[in-house]
Amino acid sequence: MSRVPGRTTPPAFDPDCRLCPRLAGFLDAVGSDYPDYHARPVPPFGDPQARLLIVGLAPGLHGANATGRPFTGDHAGIILYETLHRFGFASRPESVAADDGLMLHGCRITNAVKCLPPQNKPTGPEVRECNGFLAAELASLPGDAVVLALGKIAHDAVLSARGVKRAAYRFGHAAEHALDGFRLIDSYHCSRYNTNTRRLTPAMFDAVFARIGELLG
Repeated sequence: MSRVPGRTTPPAFDPDCRLCPRLAGFLDAVGSDYPDYHARPVPPFGDPQARLLIVGLAPGLHGANATGRPFTGDHAGIILYETLHRFGFASRPESVAADDGLMLHGCRITNAVKCLPPQNKPTGPEVRECNGFLAAELASLPGDAVVLALGKIAHDAVLSARGVKRAAYRFGHAAEHALDGFRLIDSYHCSRYNTNTRRLTPAMFDAVFARIGELLG
């Protein structure tokens, strides 16, 4: 990842990033096909002083890539924001657009990969290229923070950003890991596939957020 002269750490987000040729070219094509879409790297959204950071995989074609806000405009976002509202982290239960007035309280949402990948599948090098942005976000968290990883790729990206070995911290739904500076909690991703197949049920997702509430006090 390129660095700004005089800066010791990378920024948490670069709206003009084109470090991944495949992703940059794909965004150009998507922007041409859908001129009203955001079709650029999607910034983190939420409270800059958050004690809860939620890490997803990447923007969806007709979701965050369209709206410019993580988990907004697709099925996963419906589930996530309803849950965030129910547990007091969001001002309303539905996120429909980046300018809809919704606010997050004590919570911020980001993605392991900030750009839309083809078939929703970033490559390993693309995840690694974007990892410096995630590392900067994690470094900004207070010492009593909780990080929620939605899915194994997000889990692995968090570990990579902290420079720890994956083998020592296995992904598992509702698993908890004490890392230097924060606690990592895993959940299956709230994707349409996982919720329709009931790999992730509302009760399971609620239990994860109930535990987060306990940890945050």
